[in-house]
Amino acid sequence: MISSITSISQAEYSNEPETLPILRVNLLERRITCITVEGIINVIQSACNRNKQIVVANYNVHSFNLSMQLPWFYEFLQSAEIAHCDGSGILKGLEFMGLRLPIQYRASYSKLMPELLDSCNQQSRSIFLLGSKPEIVAEAQEQLKQQYPNISVAGHHGYFDKANPQQNQEIIEEINRFQPNILIVGMGMPTQEKWIQQYRNQLEVNAILPGGAVIDRLAGIVPDCPTFIANLGLEWLYRLCREPKRLASRYLLGNPAFLFNVALAKFLEVSKLQVEEKTFPLI
Repeated sequence: MISSITSISQAEYSNEPETLPILRVNLLERRITCITVEGIINVIQSACNRNKQIVVANYNVHSFNLSMQLPWFYEFLQSAEIAHCDGSGILKGLEFMGLRLPIQYRASYSKLMPELLDSCNQQSRSIFLLGSKPEIVAEAQEQLKQQYPNISVAGHHGYFDKANPQQNQEIIEEINRFQPNILIVGMGMPTQEKWIQQYRNQLEVNAILPGGAVIDRLAGIVPDCPTFIANLGLEWLYRLCREPKRLASRYLLGNPAFLFNVALAKFLEVSKLQVEEKTFPLI
């Protein structure tokens, strides 16, 4: 354990994000992979090249809170090969506990997906989209074909009976017939994580990513948060303003709950922040 780390500033490294080390941080017994966007892409491409399977999960305040409420969700995140930082709230929580990290460790999907798709286009990878409405996932496929012609893409909507074994098996067989390198599951949290946890071992894919609204974004239905707002740590406010009814409880109740848990842990000293440096390729 690298218990002496209290901060990592850009002055200690070059301006290239890939020079930042990969860290595994235990925050309230939750293992978070502090890794840059480029680092995530490198691990995914390594899994494809080596024909390994990995799950690339993510931690934001909402998923952190869910891990406190749902034991199975906690186990899902703990078992993922990567559980990267998807929100500024996690970085702020780490800073409050004594570990200040550069903004490059905020590997949000708004930045991750375009760079991952560019990399997959260069490597002629294949991607399967699972989730959203039939017309939206079809539009997302069409957009990917136009923008990334070297990517093979297929998909299936998420409006099927998750409790029906036959329907699930048919979808798994469809995915496996396509043999994608990457499977993006966009059913909303925590439904998508539950599905991945249940069927991971039956899927013949290299990288599985729970993607939330990623399919809607690829289809152009949901816009990405502007970079300058995200860099201010206000992506949650941008999302809240766009969808107040759906996201009010998540942010207005969830954010204070997260801060309370972190503050209580620090005040009572019930959980020490543990930091471990990892090496590429992590798998």
